[in-house]
Amino acid sequence: MSTTSLTAGLPTPSHATRLREAFLSADFTADGLLDLLGAPAYAALARSETVPALRATRGDTPLETLVRLFLLQQPVSAERAARALPLEEALADGWLVRDGKEIDGGETGGGEIRATVDVRPYGGPEGQDWFIVSDLGCAVGGAGGIGRKDEGVVLGVGGASTTLAGITVRTPVASALDLGTGSGIQALHAAQHATLVTATDLNPRALEFTRLTLALSGARGAELLAGSLFEPVDGDTYDLIVSNPPFVISPLASGKGDSGARLTYRDGGMSGDDLCRTLVQQAGERLNDGGYAQFLANWQHVEGEQWQERLRSWVPRDCDAWIVQREVQDITQYAELWLRDSGDHREDQQAYAERYEAWLDEFEASGTKSVGFGWITLRKNAAVAEGRTEPSIVVEEWTHPVEQPLGDTVRAHFERQDFLRAHDDAALLAAHFRLASEVTQEQVGLPGAEDPEHVVLRQNRGMRRATRVDHVGAGFAGVCDGTLSAGRILDAIGQLTGEDSVVLRDRIPQAIRLLVEEGFLEPVDGGGGQAS
Repeated sequence: MSTTSLTAGLPTPSHATRLREAFLSADFTADGLLDLLGAPAYAALARSETVPALRATRGDTPLETLVRLFLLQQPVSAERAARALPLEEALADGWLVRDGKEIDGGETGGGEIRATVDVRPYGGPEGQDWFIVSDLGCAVGGAGGIGRKDEGVVLGVGGASTTLAGITVRTPVASALDLGTGSGIQALHAAQHATLVTATDLNPRALEFTRLTLALSGARGAELLAGSLFEPVDGDTYDLIVSNPPFVISPLASGKGDSGARLTYRDGGMSGDDLCRTLVQQAGERLNDGGYAQFLANWQHVEGEQWQERLRSWVPRDCDAWIVQREVQDITQYAELWLRDSGDHREDQQAYAERYEAWLDEFEASGTKSVGFGWITLRKNAAVAEGRTEPSIVVEEWTHPVEQPLGDTVRAHFERQDFLRAHDDAALLAAHFRLASEVTQEQVGLPGAEDPEHVVLRQNRGMRRATRVDHVGAGFAGVCDGTLSAGRILDAIGQLTGEDSVVLRDRIPQAIRLLVEEGFLEPVDGGGGQAS
């Protein structure tokens, strides 16, 4: 399909400022939408169910008009549209079209008006009012069951998009790359803290939607480049790279199967998890020292192979990595999920069965038993590249609820890894620590027992981890306020409990490392060099 045909008929951002002003004036915002629809109807939209929202927008206010036009794809009279927004400019720029039909009841005003694109209000992390522009039928509920088979279809905001936005490290940087930008949500976030933002996509239609999203959200523009993976950026390097790539492992992704055109938002054009592997492996050379690359990905669980080792092999040699597996699906669940995503289950049942078989054949041929989903974060580390230290590569499974945003949690993870690599046991005992503010203690044991069977430390924010500690570990953590070194605290515990402080100093550093690594204890700056 040609670039011209993929981008034909899209609006232009010539009067995006005026349109944005009209949206804000009508309270067509994330908060305004929630107030109008109510929580049940608002939640139904995320499930691609529009009936409750249609019932809640039967009035004639500008906000109800805009919701019907841009979220629910319902026609309205020209007279009604003109009360809600600058109609002639919106028509001239292609946001709206006249369909020429007369309105029931004899209304005048030039027939009905319809939207050409979806526009979804989206709340920024600091209360900004943003608008994500996508193809019709793709703004509500993300990709869930959209039933679109168009090769160049561009989706709006989905759960994956908001997950990636939430885990991204948000520190001021000179340059950021949004690889596979889609409707532009990651570029929009990056524009708030990066001096220069570059957005790429294999689909030129996606680049135009990104341009519209940025303009309608009042954000700075981005450099928009067409092409696959890192090809469009040549030899450029960045302080931040983010990507929600087309990671789905499917027969279509490798050109197999008979289910029509490959869906560019979903199928990456490589076999198995090769696209995600390639993306991760090539990211290292595109990062500046200290820069982060953050991805969502799928990976295969192959018979006879540890999935953790598979992912470790992807990490570039000059990077540290934190990889978190959030979910695992067996191959039947996985195939059904994505066949439903593209609406195959609504078509001829024989064709559906044949496509299902094609997915299972693909998995059987590669020995794949299940598919993992999760987050991959790389950090370029010059000390690792120069051989002055070993890389920190943490691969773990964490399927429990977390509290977004996690950008600060991700950054702190790598800072703690730096600290632990720089401190042997002696230095660790000389260091000072503070118990993280969100940590609470739970004692577990039989009712009436003098002492608990065990103690659990629990985080109430971020990753929401929990870890079991003994009475010494609990006492140590509870005393940590940054005042005393770890060694002195252990000496005091030894005196109180009658335990040999030499034995404690030998035994406890391993437990301290775990508490630091998982974020229960925070090193206090300037405390590491004091006498222990």
